[in-house]
Formats: sequence, C-alpha cells, structure tokens
Amino acid sequence: MATEIEAWTTAPQNDGVFSVEQPRDDEDGSFGSEDLNELEVNGNWTPQEKALHEAKLKAKAKRRLRKSSSRDSTRESLSDSVSGELSADPHSPKGKNAVNDRKSRTGKGRGLPKKGGAGGKGVWGAAGMVYELEEPDAKDPNYDESAQGDTIYATVVPELEERELEKTINPIVQEYFEHGDTKEVEMLLKELNLGHNRYEFTSLAVSLSLEGKASHRELTSRLLSDLSGKVLSERDMSHAFDKMLKELPDLILDTPEAPLMLGQFIARAIADHALPMSFLDCYKGKVDCDHARAALDRASVLLSMKRGIMRLDNVWGVGGGQRPVKHLIKEMNLLLKEYLVSGELSEAEHCLRDLEVPHFHHELVYEAVVMVLESTGDAALQMMVKLLKSFWQSGLITLDQMNRGFQRVYDELPEINLDVPHAQSIMEAFVDLCYQESVITKQLRDSCPTRGRKRFVSEGDGGIVKS
Repeated sequence: MATEIEAWTTAPQNDGVFSVEQPRDDEDGSFGSEDLNELEVNGNWTPQEKALHEAKLKAKAKRRLRKSSSRDSTRESLSDSVSGELSADPHSPKGKNAVNDRKSRTGKGRGLPKKGGAGGKGVWGAAGMVYELEEPDAKDPNYDESAQGDTIYATVVPELEERELEKTINPIVQEYFEHGDTKEVEMLLKELNLGHNRYEFTSLAVSLSLEGKASHRELTSRLLSDLSGKVLSERDMSHAFDKMLKELPDLILDTPEAPLMLGQFIARAIADHALPMSFLDCYKGKVDCDHARAALDRASVLLSMKRGIMRLDNVWGVGGGQRPVKHLIKEMNLLLKEYLVSGELSEAEHCLRDLEVPHFHHELVYEAVVMVLESTGDAALQMMVKLLKSFWQSGLITLDQMNRGFQRVYDELPEINLDVPHAQSIMEAFVDLCYQESVITKQLRDSCPTRGRKRFVSEGDGGIVKS
C-alpha cells in the first residue's frame, strides 16, 4: 500500500491530471495505439471528454501498479521460504512453514482432509468403499445406445379422442356388416388406441345394429362374443350395456322396439360369456326407468327358459344366406299368396327385403309365373305382372334374376303341361304382357317355347289331330 501511495505522489502532474507521458507500455516504454489517438484529439476536448480521459488514465495506472506489487510480493514470499526466515505476522499466509498445509487459515480445525479424503474433484472416495453395479438409464444424457445392444423402436399411437371415436368406429362396423369377418375388426381395433373409451365400441356397434336388419344384430352379437377377452373385457361390456340402459329413452325415438332388442342383446351376451352372470342381479330393485326395466325383464325371461341358453344362438333368427332352401321357398310362396289376397305392393317388397337373399330372387320369379299358370282367370295374371314390374323398377330383382326365373319355367313347361293343359297359351299371353310392360327383354320373349303346328292327316287315320 505504501508503494502505491508513493507512486501516486511521485507521478508528474499537470493541473491535477497525469501527464500524457505516463501511460507507456511496460516493455519498450512507447505509447500505445490508443494513447496516440488520444494525443491527436487532446487539443479539442470538451470538459466531459477531458474528465473521462483522466479517469481512464487513473484506472490504467492503478492496474499497472497492482500488477507490479503482486509480482514483488511473490518474489518476497519465495525468498523468505528459501532463506527459512519467518515473517513478522504468524497469522499471515506468507508465514506458513508448509505450503500444502490443509489447516484452515482462520486457525480453526485439526488440519484433517475434508470429508475424510472421500470428497472433492478427481478422488476415488474413502478407503474401502465398494461401488454397486448400476444399470444404465436410457434417460441419462450420457447413455450410449450402441453399447447397450440392439435398440428396439416402438411406435406410439396417441389415444383416440372422444369426438373422433364415432367417426372412426362407424365405418369399421358398417364394413363389418358387409363382410362379416370378426378377425379383421379385431386387427383394426388393435391398431387403434381407444384408451379408457374402449367400452364405447360396444355401445356404438349395438346402436347401429338396432337401426339395421336382424342379420346385422346377429353379426353384432357374434362380434361381441369373439372380441370378448381379446380386445374387450367383461368390465367394458358391463359399462357399455349400463350406458345403453340409461340411454333407452333416446333410443326408442328411432327404434321403438329398442328395449326388447337390448334385452335380447344382454341375454345373448350372457349366454356367450361376454357378460358376467351377475349382471342382471346388480339391477334388482334399483331400476326406475320403465324402458330399462322392460329390457332387463326380457333378458331374464330368455335366460330362465328351459334350455334357453342353447336357443339363444338363434335369438335373432337365421340369416338369409344360412336358411334352408325349403324354408325360403315356403316364405316366398306365402309372400305371393298374401299379395294376391291384399294387393299391397309395399308390404310384399318389405317382406322380400327382410328375407335378405338377393341371390335367390329368381325363385320368386319362378314361383310367381307358375302360380299364374295354375290360376284361373285374368286377375292373378294382371297382379303378378304388376308385382314383377314394381320389383323391376325398384331394382329389387335384377335382370339376371328375372331371366333365370323365366328360363326355369321355359325348361319345365312340358312337365307343367301335363298338370295344366292350357299352360302353353297362358304362358304366351303372360310373356307378351310382361314384354309390353317392359318387365322382360325382347330376347327373353322370343326364347319362350311355342306350340307345334297342328295338322290333320288323311281320312284313313280317322281324323286324329297330330302335332
């Protein structure tokens, strides 16, 4: 400090400002580039610039003085350590005998190493310390995946939001009603992340089938049975049917028979082990809604029937493609007879659609033509032409089915003539009328067999008419 004061007092001054000769470089004593620039503009300084310049000179002189004093103190400490002389102040760091002494400079502590030698940077820890094997953490920034073996990348599918659930599931169910493949539906559902809304699939599928046909309801029951335990759990099924029981007042607006149908769904699901047997017991004495009570009563009655579980396989009836041919023929004959009595085209069309056998409509055409040949009078002929025309215009009976039905009658006409002598003439009149009403094509009309030309032989044959 005394050296610093002496430097400040002995430095040449000019009106309280250090001379410009003071700030020189340490090595050669020449002015620096900054100092030269300052000298060039020194003559035109303002008072503020002059004060700033003085402050810079003072700071530079102070830094150089501090640097020179630190170098001198280092030399003194080294000379003292070499000569072995102690400094005047025993508490000063320069007066320490051992440079690497670990004792506190404040005079506290016993001089032992910190943390028993187990702490600090670059140490191995305390003596005798055993480190356990640590498994690598994949979230560690220093984790090296190449050193951990094969890396498996998993695809993360985000959970499907509730508002997008219906838009995604409805096309899957509608397509299933066409192909009937439960495995494809299972594969599609496994690709989706339904999350906690998994039960919504059951309620949506049942709601769509309530608005569809009996075959759709049969397919839905079969789908729920196949998905149970694979994609859907019993808890999901119970949650879905519980929700639908609460929504019955809204479902009956579109489907008046929804309570009875839902009861049949519940009974079928219990029979297929998709729902637990205790599902109905949870609602005893706890149902206030009349529609929900009707559905649960329907399910209870079906399950309590003798051998009822075995019969529940056909609770929705047998699908059109699975029905026996004799049963379909019987249904079509009954349809035609009811039409001849009532004359209602819409009811006949509705009954034919419910059979769900578009590939077997040629049988209806065949039965209708045969019924005309076996009837008496023109009433049946006119009504059947009207019926076939309605089915043709609505597209319910295709051209192929119409041609196959008429062609079957053409092939069996010789046998029909044995039971109905005038079948040939009736057939020709019926075919001409159908052609006039644009029910059949000209080619089909021309292919109708005609009677052979009758001729009389000589009198010796007795005048017998021969064909």
